[in-house]
Amino acid sequence: MKTYDIELQRLKSVRHEKGLIELGVDVLVLPRPARDEGAVTSCLSLEVDDARTLLILLKQQLTELDKLQPRSRRSGRC
Repeated sequence: MKTYDIELQRLKSVRHEKGLIELGVDVLVLPRPARDEGAVTSCLSLEVDDARTLLILLKQQLTELDKLQPRSRRSGRC
């Protein structure tokens, strides 16, 4: 399995369509050197300000998606 270091450089857009939230971003993707730690994961790095912006945008998109659900499904008693 290949792993990567992904550096978020800029958030461009966020939208939702057909149950997916799509992020428009500028990223730098570099192969991650193999390590003998046993854990094979990729790493996403972003500035604190970008992380806060991403969180705000995701909350807005999830709120919009929740508005599309019938009232009976929004109550959390499915």
